[in-house]
Amino acid sequence: MKKLATMLLAGLMCVGLLAGCGQGSETQEGTSTESTESTESTESAGTDAAEDTAAAEETGTENKTIDTLRIAFVPSREPEEIITATEPLKQLLTDELATLGYDVKEVDITVGTSYEAVGEALSAGTADVGLIPGGTYVLYDDGCDVLLTATRDGLSIDSDNPKDWNDNAPTEPTTEQVTSYRALIIAGPSEKGQELAAKVNAGEELTWEDVSSANWSVANSSSPAGYIYPSLWLQENYEMNITDLPHAVQSDSYGSAFARLASGQVDVLCTYADARRDYEDEWTGEYAMTNSIWDDTAVIGVTPAIYNDTISVSKTSPIMDEAFKAALSEAFINIGNTEAGKEVISIYSHNGYLPAQSSDYDSERAAQEMIQTLNTAQ
Repeated sequence: MKKLATMLLAGLMCVGLLAGCGQGSETQEGTSTESTESTESTESAGTDAAEDTAAAEETGTENKTIDTLRIAFVPSREPEEIITATEPLKQLLTDELATLGYDVKEVDITVGTSYEAVGEALSAGTADVGLIPGGTYVLYDDGCDVLLTATRDGLSIDSDNPKDWNDNAPTEPTTEQVTSYRALIIAGPSEKGQELAAKVNAGEELTWEDVSSANWSVANSSSPAGYIYPSLWLQENYEMNITDLPHAVQSDSYGSAFARLASGQVDVLCTYADARRDYEDEWTGEYAMTNSIWDDTAVIGVTPAIYNDTISVSKTSPIMDEAFKAALSEAFINIGNTEAGKEVISIYSHNGYLPAQSSDYDSERAAQEMIQTLNTAQ
């Protein structure tokens, strides 16, 4: 079983590396023929949309009218925080789409009750657009198409070794744009959390008894950083799965997970790298901790790279034809290139968007298949 899991994970990492290399020269990963073709296709579609708009102006043809554009976000942050931060997106999208031949009367933004709820809404056509992780996309790709991949600021630390993250903390952003990120397994200030951190920082390997005796906070099963890749980490290191952990609770957001970590309700949480930057103020404010989050926490596990979040669209939405998808792609890319747009999308740690294709997320499919196999074998 160990040999099989190792082979599968090695294959997964290779696919992940190939996916990471499938972006244009605007990212650190380099270029590929498929990415170039995808980019050229989207640029061509965007050019066609722009030409159609110009032609419409010359002939006096009016823009097409969209009564309501429904956008759903996954609850990776507190829902109220997401709703407030993304309010300006409504006007930004309306303005951009108007220049591309579409008059949108209303942009409706909601936050799903779970990652799965957003995937189901896209499949059912009750949401037109979803900002969803790659793991959610591949679970629901029968009902939705991926348009764009988010880019993020790179981090000052990018190592497979958890001790490197602790020795070089705090993690800082870089100006380099990347299309993938890692999941981190972070120990908190509880007695058990500090015990695990001490072993890692001493260069010792954690045992299954070490990790299984801790109280864990995990996300729902479609979350790459909060569930899928940490589960692969457990499989590779211990031939175990998240479902084998006797003390694991599901948190509805990373904010609630960090609150539990601060209070000692959990010893360990699974999150994206490096979420501590996003909760640094809450740690000493809302969570009322005396020390900084960097002093109170430590990385005890690091996963392989995960391809970034998507902007995906419903296959069953009545407004989502090829022309509108091209216009929508161009609108989001343009918004991501403005300071006002960057401020809005920073709620998800996005810095911009690049054209995507389904094959970019083959590593996620491999991860999902492994998780399903492991769960079936329980």
